[in-house]
Amino acid sequence: MASTNELKNGMVLKIDNQLWSVVEFQHVKPGKGPAFVRTKLKAVLSGKVVDRTFNAGIKVETANVDRRDMQYLYQEGTDFVFMDMDTYDQLHVSGDTVGTAANYMLEGTMALVATNEGTPLYVELPAAVELVIEYTEPGLQGDRSTGGTKPAKLETGHEIQVPLFLTTGEKVKVDTRDGSYLGRVSS
Repeated sequence: MASTNELKNGMVLKIDNQLWSVVEFQHVKPGKGPAFVRTKLKAVLSGKVVDRTFNAGIKVETANVDRRDMQYLYQEGTDFVFMDMDTYDQLHVSGDTVGTAANYMLEGTMALVATNEGTPLYVELPAAVELVIEYTEPGLQGDRSTGGTKPAKLETGHEIQVPLFLTTGEKVKVDTRDGSYLGRVSS
């Protein structure tokens, strides 16, 4: 249990048997009336964001979330298998929990896996990863200055938009939050 006066960004609360992560909070002390805390909470499992107001000083239940760096090993059916690098324990995480992170993970990729009482909550990759373009249409001479884009299939099988001058086999940096091309990586 924690007081609403002790809230911090990233803290995970247990409200109505659901886990909510504090995205932002603001202590408000109006001229008259009691003080309160205005929060923006994100549902850990669904990603839904809600605004919620608490009276100042009330107790809220906190959830113990264990965040560990783990290595992605392989996919087994719809599950993804991760290994804790300290204990070598393997953890099966469902494809729904992994979500869009699966588009940017290769075997051996390091990821942050958050669990609550042994149940995987979410998988977080670094903000950017480096992947090889498995296939893209060849660019035409003169395409370099137009600023257009074309689809490119990454080695993970995911398709993103890249500048016209890139070719098959080049390594690119990709933003894992929105799948945008960040730049070419020199080998």
